[in-house]
Amino acid sequence: MSAQPRDLPRDLASDYHLAMIGNGRTCALVDAAASIVFCCLPDFDSGTVFASLLDEEKGGSFGIAMRNGRVTEQAYEKNTNVLVTRFEGDDGAFDVIDFMPRYTSDGRAGFWDDVGPDICRVLRPVRGRPEVLVRFDPRLEYGQGETKTTRIRRGLKATTRWRNEEGSSVYESIYLYTDLDAEAVRDGEAIALDDEKFLLLSYHDKVQHPDRDLVDLMLERTRAYWLLWVARTHKTLEYQDQVVRSALVLKMLQFSPSGAMLAAATTSLPETIGHERNWDYRFCWIRDASMTVSVLHKIGHPSMASRFIDWMLRTVPTKDDSLQIMYGLRGERDLTERSLDHLSGYRGSRPVRVGNAAYTQAQHDIYGVLMDVVYQDLMLRQRTPETLDRIWTRVRSVTRIVLESWEEPDRGIWEIRGEKRHFVLSKVLCWVAIDRAVRIADLLGKDKWKAKHRDVLEAMHASIVSQGWSETKGAFVQAYGSDDLDASNLLMAEYGFLEPTDPRFISTVEQSQRELCVEGLMFRYRNEDDFGEPESAFTVCSFWLVKALAQIGREDEAREFFEQLVAAANLHGLYGEDLDIHTLRHLGNFPQAYCHLALIDCALALAEGESDEMIRA
Repeated sequence: MSAQPRDLPRDLASDYHLAMIGNGRTCALVDAAASIVFCCLPDFDSGTVFASLLDEEKGGSFGIAMRNGRVTEQAYEKNTNVLVTRFEGDDGAFDVIDFMPRYTSDGRAGFWDDVGPDICRVLRPVRGRPEVLVRFDPRLEYGQGETKTTRIRRGLKATTRWRNEEGSSVYESIYLYTDLDAEAVRDGEAIALDDEKFLLLSYHDKVQHPDRDLVDLMLERTRAYWLLWVARTHKTLEYQDQVVRSALVLKMLQFSPSGAMLAAATTSLPETIGHERNWDYRFCWIRDASMTVSVLHKIGHPSMASRFIDWMLRTVPTKDDSLQIMYGLRGERDLTERSLDHLSGYRGSRPVRVGNAAYTQAQHDIYGVLMDVVYQDLMLRQRTPETLDRIWTRVRSVTRIVLESWEEPDRGIWEIRGEKRHFVLSKVLCWVAIDRAVRIADLLGKDKWKAKHRDVLEAMHASIVSQGWSETKGAFVQAYGSDDLDASNLLMAEYGFLEPTDPRFISTVEQSQRELCVEGLMFRYRNEDDFGEPESAFTVCSFWLVKALAQIGREDEAREFFEQLVAAANLHGLYGEDLDIHTLRHLGNFPQAYCHLALIDCALALAEGESDEMIRA
């Protein structure tokens, strides 16, 4: 099975076109030169093993090159997360096949269980007798201590010992098994490639029989896993390739041991090069939950959605007001942020952060998101009476918190680190929380409770409309008393706060497009925040504009902008958090789950509109 070839322009920076391989526990980012430039082992949120993306000198990488040759093609094998890079030169050609094993011990294409966090790199000759150069330069645990690489019987072993901030001794190790000359690999010497060879990187664990037959079997089973998974993905009328690639990204970003969904695979890739808008996104934000659950159901993967819901319901508190905006992948609550000052950052963009201080922020939108997900779950799944009792307890608890706090200021969905404000979308999602609570009460037959809170719901709606609307702008604005626009208000119809036909929503969409959109790319807002005025477009906001335009009946314009966004994807169909307005360079953490969720959502909405047109015709 071969990859679909896609030529690589010679002049493109390799860090612009990253591909991701993964197994649902961790991942590796491979650049356009076939070098692994970011990887954490054994889990997404572990210390890095390779992080040249964050510091070319100190981060470490795992590169493959060809003497007297270069990369000419790179692509995923169709409907898989197996990456193929073609090298060609005067002496011949060879492929590098990169993947992380993904399958279960009994061969079923189910959840990850005992497949280790391994990376496999297969070197397959295509013609001639090419000479391969391997650069194996691991820097374990963010390169905080010295990494030593030594020869072992079937390859190499890399280890590090260092003392952490608490003064405790830390030990880490990885093994590289190979049927190449291990000393030549360690020393970076050229190796003639006469037949197929392998490199198998294993974390902290000795593989008993590492050989080519084992790696070939891993490859075939991993291919089968992804092909079977994609076969269960619903077909769309168009944009199927983009939907499938985004779905595959989301599958890799779900932490299989728990069901949590990462925001992105990386930390500290900046929103603007040289600036300090650099955050750690290797956590799970409650905010992303509504779209995650909805989209996964729409594309035919309810088990992914159910596992995420179950993780969330296990993780969030039931009776107190300590609901956080984000959690660790296993439900950790303490995500203390610190800087790794020894790393220079992506293209000099300091600081490199581990942890995220935003976990302590008050962001009132999360209550609406949580209640929306609970409501979706009850509509989609049968629950036992005992479970329904626990859910109803949580619903009443969240309702009490919302009624006590919705009129208070917060940090908003953009996690402003300065002063709290009365952000309009936060108020809207508090309304969503009560609205979904009333609907849940109706489902569960809690008629008296429903009647009592329906009046509160109407009062909240009236208050938000009164204070969140600006006659001067003719639109809903970012915060009470402000005339600044905010792309998040494009979600008002999506959550049911306003109908898409409401003149106020239509005007908000049109005004937001006029002030925040540059050639189809949307800023979150244009006013200054804690770090100045944003300089890059926020990719998910551009997808929100597409959906909002489709909702208000401007389907042709929505489709035009959507196709511009599809064209702006990197060569592998992946998206970072931000796009440079002028160059379309991807910025921010990568790949961002929210962008790929929004892409699928827009593709489905446009396909639905196309289907409606066909029916009317």
